[in-house]
Amino acid sequence: MSVRIRRVYEAPEPEDGVRVLVDRLWPRGLSKDAAHVDEWPKGLTPSTELRRWYHAGEGSYEEFADRYEAELDAHEAADLLDHVRELAGKGAVTLLTASKSPERSHAAVLARLLS
Repeated sequence: MSVRIRRVYEAPEPEDGVRVLVDRLWPRGLSKDAAHVDEWPKGLTPSTELRRWYHAGEGSYEEFADRYEAELDAHEAADLLDHVRELAGKGAVTLLTASKSPERSHAAVLARLLS
């Protein structure tokens, strides 16, 4: 199972496999053609409330990760997580995010859960 994280602004690479955008909002200044996104499961992303809470600096990354994992237990998110897990079982999957710090974002939480 191969799951990696990349910024959506980086040029696609052959080893990306299935490119999955894991942000709720479309990245600013990027056309859909340039992004080369294969899937965009919005229901897998953190809720607007959680995203705003974290970006406001009101809590630690660890607390954010715990809250996000709890959100992923909801039916729709759990089904989408299973779908991406199935994709990863078949080949490479790249989780795409616009985050400037992907290693401390929801994409890192997803990558850990998918590995």
